[in-house]
Amino acid sequence: MTFSSLAAGDDFSGWLMYHSVGVYPGQQAAVTDALARFTADWYAPDDRRWGIGLAARDALLSNWATLIGADTAHVFGAQNVTDVFARFLDGLDDAALAGRTVLVAADCFPSLHFLLSGLAARRGFTLKTVPVRAAEAYVRDEDFIAAWGPDVGLALITWVSSLTSKRVDLAALTAHARAIGSLVAVDITQGAGILPFDLRETPVDFICGSTLKWLCGAPGTGLGYIAPPLLAAGMQPPVRGWFSQANPFNWDLDTFAYAPDARRFDTGTPSLLPFVASRPGFHWLLAQPPGKLRAHNLALCHQLIEVADSLGYALLSPRDDAARGGSIMVETPAHLDPQQVVGALAAQHILIDARGRMLRLSPGVATTVAGIERVAAYLPR
Repeated sequence: MTFSSLAAGDDFSGWLMYHSVGVYPGQQAAVTDALARFTADWYAPDDRRWGIGLAARDALLSNWATLIGADTAHVFGAQNVTDVFARFLDGLDDAALAGRTVLVAADCFPSLHFLLSGLAARRGFTLKTVPVRAAEAYVRDEDFIAAWGPDVGLALITWVSSLTSKRVDLAALTAHARAIGSLVAVDITQGAGILPFDLRETPVDFICGSTLKWLCGAPGTGLGYIAPPLLAAGMQPPVRGWFSQANPFNWDLDTFAYAPDARRFDTGTPSLLPFVASRPGFHWLLAQPPGKLRAHNLALCHQLIEVADSLGYALLSPRDDAARGGSIMVETPAHLDPQQVVGALAAQHILIDARGRMLRLSPGVATTVAGIERVAAYLPR
């Protein structure tokens, strides 16, 4: 399977950073064109700018709804994943959390854990973090379920871990949630765009994500989803502004009313530029044949596992494709400095990163077999 070059003269064959920033063919030109058109519209001597800018934002939110199988009335945008999750938590009634347990895995996205630990005392809930077993790399699904009792008011599920690429059995976890009666929030950031996800098959209460990583967008664009029953129950996020209304141009101070849909999670004047810059990546992604990107990713992941095994690196990600996202994480041997390894590979146009002694390698559409062969040649034994 081959893909065209991203831009003339650019070498992304060794780009293994899709867990952080995604790239795709023609990306630079597409984003440059989108921003140039925004600039021309915004600084034109007429009054079209807000209509055009908000339409671009709405178009990206519509793309997000399409990707996850949601209605556009149930999605919203914010600055980042943490901001999206915070708006959801703020909108929950105190009775949903006070005196209850919020369950999270130790291999979640740390920023969301920081948020929850800071809110626990103020909102009156107990934060329960399911640990990783000794000498293992990720939280097992069975351990998460074992910790999930009737006291759990909300469970935050990380679909794919940014630390190990461990992919949870989402169907099993959501079935347990229904049996227990807990609310379920799912962070799909590390899986969206490379793994199929459909709310119509796996309904949950809340989803958060970002246009970064596999969605090949720009920073500053967090994406959220709220289930219709929660909206119908009248969630009232306390941080509200003129865009929280059905009609943002209602400026009567005595007649504020939340929008009936997920727009109630908007606040003041919305950010536009990150949405404009992120839409070309979304547009490109949705135009790809189903399964093509994942097939390419899997083939290169298999090569990376063979390289890791042959050079003596401990694999931290699951070997089973069904239990893994799009990345391969390995542990740096004790005699090597992880940052020196990252630097040595970067000199050969192989881009990876490290978290502690963990090396993260994520092949995507721009990565080639030749790039993986360079990893095999230059990754220290």
